[in-house]
Amino acid sequence: MPSRTAVLSPLLQTASLNLLYGPRGMGKTFVAMGMAWAAASGASFLGWQASRSHRVVWVDGEMPAADIKRRLAAFGPAPDRMEFILSDSSGDRRLPDLAEFAGQEALWLACGECFPDVLVLDNLSSLAGFHSNDPDPWPKMQRYFLMLRRCGTTVIIVHHANKHGGQRGSSRKEDILDLVLALRPPPDYTQSQGARFELHVEKARDVCGPAVAPIEARLSLLPDGQAHWEWNPLGQSNLQRVIALLREGLNPNQVARELGISKSKAYRLREQAEAQRFAASTDTYGDSR
Repeated sequence: MPSRTAVLSPLLQTASLNLLYGPRGMGKTFVAMGMAWAAASGASFLGWQASRSHRVVWVDGEMPAADIKRRLAAFGPAPDRMEFILSDSSGDRRLPDLAEFAGQEALWLACGECFPDVLVLDNLSSLAGFHSNDPDPWPKMQRYFLMLRRCGTTVIIVHHANKHGGQRGSSRKEDILDLVLALRPPPDYTQSQGARFELHVEKARDVCGPAVAPIEARLSLLPDGQAHWEWNPLGQSNLQRVIALLREGLNPNQVARELGISKSKAYRLREQAEAQRFAASTDTYGDSR
């Protein structure tokens, strides 16, 4: 059996099924588009690196085409190997329901009877189950996704989180998935901050260590409209927030309540902050000598 290679090293593998979910307005589409753009252009995104350019097909079920165009432009020139199937450009017709065989066959034909290297479905609720009003169309799609994986296609499924932060619908979909990425709001997040989130790897086959460590990322748009991403390991981001609150005069108990973390974690982070301050002062003293 041939070994799988990486589409975006080290996380996203060839012939894999991947789920990205999170709350509304948290930046799911931006993250999925960044992954798709990097895979199609042979570039990198959030530290994940593509080894070459891949043929990518993006299927969108609800967003206006003008918004898709604007968001893609924020990443740079559109890659030649990135194609789009948009509900907004289908006139009065809705995209076929991917939970039905007719919809799956229509997608096959739309892809040119040859599935791409990477298929992005944004999002599950707008592309499947709407004909039958099925709140959880996954059982009807599971065999379809397994067939795509056998054909060598990497599938990225964008999905909504429920009110409690978990993925909407049954969690049994994880049984066949290779990678599950969850976007979560930082404890001090406000809606005005837009695409700022914690990215957690909830499941990863054959990947471990620093590659699956959570990060905090934030998107800002430069004056020329280009996207600027900043990201750090989550522990480092928490440490910076604790340092800022300690400088405001808060004690560890107050820091814990402010950030929604345990008191023991707040005290550990204070110890790290004090150790960093001591190390910095020692370095300064050494330089002055």
